[in-house]
Amino acid sequence: MLYYKNGSQDNRLSGEDLKAGLYAALDKLGPRKKVLIVPPDITRFYSRAGELTKLAWQYYGETVTDILPALGTHFAMTEAEMDRMFPGVPHGLFRVHDWRNGIVTLGTVPGEFISEVSEGRVDFDWPAQVAKLLAEGGFDLILSIGQVVPHEVVGMANYNKNIFVGTGGAEGINKSHFLGAAYGMERMMGRADTPVRRVLNYASDNFASHLPIVYVQTVVAATDSGQAVRGLFVGDDVECFNLAADLSLKTNFQMLDKPLKKAVVYLEAEEFKSTWLGNKSIYRTRMAMADGGELIVLAPGLHEFGEDPEIDRLIRKYGYVGTKKVLELVDSTDDLKGNLSAAAHLIHGSSEGRFSVTYCPGHLTREQIESVNFKYADLDRMAARYNPEKLKDGFNMVDGEEIFYISNPGMGLWAYKERFV
Repeated sequence: MLYYKNGSQDNRLSGEDLKAGLYAALDKLGPRKKVLIVPPDITRFYSRAGELTKLAWQYYGETVTDILPALGTHFAMTEAEMDRMFPGVPHGLFRVHDWRNGIVTLGTVPGEFISEVSEGRVDFDWPAQVAKLLAEGGFDLILSIGQVVPHEVVGMANYNKNIFVGTGGAEGINKSHFLGAAYGMERMMGRADTPVRRVLNYASDNFASHLPIVYVQTVVAATDSGQAVRGLFVGDDVECFNLAADLSLKTNFQMLDKPLKKAVVYLEAEEFKSTWLGNKSIYRTRMAMADGGELIVLAPGLHEFGEDPEIDRLIRKYGYVGTKKVLELVDSTDDLKGNLSAAAHLIHGSSEGRFSVTYCPGHLTREQIESVNFKYADLDRMAARYNPEKLKDGFNMVDGEEIFYISNPGMGLWAYKERFV
């Protein structure tokens, strides 16, 4: 059922608009006795989910007993990050998702179904895993809050991904990531109907229909005057997601008339501390990059590769070596075979040799960057040449050279029109 919808490419919803829309939906739901809120973490700061979480907490008061950020495999939020994203919300309400141990399996999607949706690329069973708190906490409302935006693993982020991946377990996360990578990222990004989404929908329909989950979905655009909320959708089924995904495709996807010879992407230090996240600069632009082109990534906050110590180790060990090599390594090594999300990430983070990737990190050395098969350049020197404070999103001329600038890769998807088929 859809409880609220307000979406348009011309919208610029204010905080009061978000409050009015959310509260209109919650009024329709009626009183609740015990509420769990599942927002994203700091890596989705611009989703406005922090603001909506605070509004929901204010609406329900003491009825909100727990807030579980959908970390997936990310680091737990720090107190400073909580204060930035959820100002005024008591820290004592927050729980840390334990994706290795604190989960339960609601059911198993059969390998036959996964083989069918992946066109035979993989045929493993998939466990529908969620946080134990979510399944066993006795809640009569679970508010899943987040942003719908093009995504490299599932096609369009959020909806039940926030549940089965954001609060999921190691096996479910690993296999879902690998399914998307094996099927082909270019065939997935910007699409609401993908093999991974079909698996998640199968799990929702068959194993999670008893859970009182209501989705609060935003669509946010990056504009010259800052982020603008284009849509807010609240509902308990796929209609809510489909409406948001349709608006996101119109809002967040930029189709280009020519491939990019040089692109410069800026990674905000507070959000992008690892290549696990920072490689959105690659994921979201690879369909736009010209063969032989160069992608320059200004990454002042970069100080590691993985958000998880084991994944960090695997990235350092194998590097971004392309799909063919990674698939060979999955077949021949136990550590990558046992951590398929790391294998998927190595596929996603490769340019497949089509274009070069030059990282300009704030806290990693040339040796470390080059060891994972990226090029290295000095951050101060490159930021002086490609100054984020002077560039505008889109095409710019710098010293007589045309470059394409992206201030936040997490806010969109870019493609050369002949590559998006």
